[in-house]
Amino acid sequence: MTIWVNEQIDPCGIIQACIACQNEAHAQACHEEFKAKLTDEQKQQGWVAQLRTVESWDEVPVAALKLSV
Repeated sequence: MTIWVNEQIDPCGIIQACIACQNEAHAQACHEEFKAKLTDEQKQQGWVAQLRTVESWDEVPVAALKLSV
């Protein structure tokens, strides 16, 4: 099983937003939206939008919104 994890990470490395799902198309769309919502100022400060995959729901950060789509 592949789970797609979208994260918005602040300059300190803290995950500020996280959405996980099993649908690659939804994950890609969410990732593009996460990137688009970062302001130029946030980018300069070191904020990043990251998309990664994991093999188990146990590997998804606890505070993530977990979608079954």
